[in-house]
Formats: sequence, structure tokens, C-alpha cells
Amino acid sequence: MTVLLLTCKESSIITTKIVNICTIPLFFINLPAICTGMELEKRYSVEYKGLKNSAYDLSFEVDDALFAHYESRDIKGGNCLVKATMLKSDSQLDFDFEISGSVVCECDRCLEDCAVAIEYKGHLLVRLSDAQGEYDGEVMWLSPSENEVNLTQYIYESIVLSLPYQRVHPEGECDPDMIARFSIISAEELATLEAQAQGDSEGGIAKDDFNKLAALKAQLEDEAAKN
Repeated sequence: MTVLLLTCKESSIITTKIVNICTIPLFFINLPAICTGMELEKRYSVEYKGLKNSAYDLSFEVDDALFAHYESRDIKGGNCLVKATMLKSDSQLDFDFEISGSVVCECDRCLEDCAVAIEYKGHLLVRLSDAQGEYDGEVMWLSPSENEVNLTQYIYESIVLSLPYQRVHPEGECDPDMIARFSIISAEELATLEAQAQGDSEGGIAKDDFNKLAALKAQLEDEAAKN
């Protein structure tokens, strides 16, 4: 069950719509996955048909389900609050977004889970037109015959784009055991791992792992220079 709360600034009228989702018996194959996708789309969709032209405040809660749905490699989970203002007119829906919270990523330094703060502000224009264009992250095209706009992809992409380039624990909070393991890697062992990563073989190391190895090498060389 999903509740979407829209507050009309002009009239101060609050409209709450409750939608029951996935009431089909669960003996169908792959039904749980289908239900999850439908629930997410409903959770992050706005039914704009029937609303008069005005400004509306919306809010959405993001949890682990969103990142699991997109099978994110960068984000393992998280909790974020999405606040949006929607300005509705006859020809478009104009959104301003603010996203805050934190997500769980793999630390680039010790490879353990770490919390990464999320702060994002963005703008999305949804054009209501039969002439369709390509979605580019800032402009979305929607047929006037549609009853709702789905913001799931935009919210997910906005969180991913707000991630810092380097995702690490605050200084001193990395797993000391993992740091100790990395500190005893010899130059020969590191060179072997790098060669495997660069080999681009089917069983090789992923590009993300290679980037981490490169960062580790630089860190070890810096520590050796200081000593």
C-alpha cells in the first residue's frame, strides 16, 4: 500500500490517495520481483491529472529497495529524503528537488562498508506533449494522455551522481585489520594484481578493483616516502 501526499500551496487543500498494489496470488513465477518494481514505480510517481495549475510540495522516502531494484554496484543501501516542489501548468510539470541522507558504499581505502552523505539539488522539466524527445536527465517528455509521471529513474540517478569521487571513512575510522593486510602487500604482489587487471581477460579483475589497487599503490608509495 502506497500513500502519496500532495499539498496545494494555493488552496491549502490536502489530497491523499491510497493505492492497493499487487493483490494477485503469489503462486505465479517471478511475481515478487514484479511486485517490487510496481511498488517502486507507484512510490515515486505523481498523479497530476485532475490537479489544477498551481504549486505542490511532495516528499518521498528512499530506502534499500531502490538501489536493489537497479542492482547498483556503487551503492549497497541507504536512506534518503527527497523533497520536491512541482509547478503544474497546462503544458509542463516543473520540478525542483532536494535530496539529503546517506548511502552505504564500499570504502576505497579499507574495502569495508562506510556511510556516505548525500546532498543534492536539481531541476527537472517534464514537457506534456505528443511530440516525444529523449530524456537527458534534465528534460523528460510525457504524453498528455498519461495520468502520472514516474520519477523513479530521476531520483536514483540524482543520488548516484551526487556521490563523491572518493568514498572513504573519516580519518581513523577504517578497519585497522584491513589496513594492516594492505600494508604488507609487496611491490611484486601489487604488480601482479595490476597486470591481471590490465589483461582484460574474462576472469580478470574488474575496472573498479583496478582503480582501488592504483589508489592503494599510491598510498603505499606515499607512506614509504614519509618513512
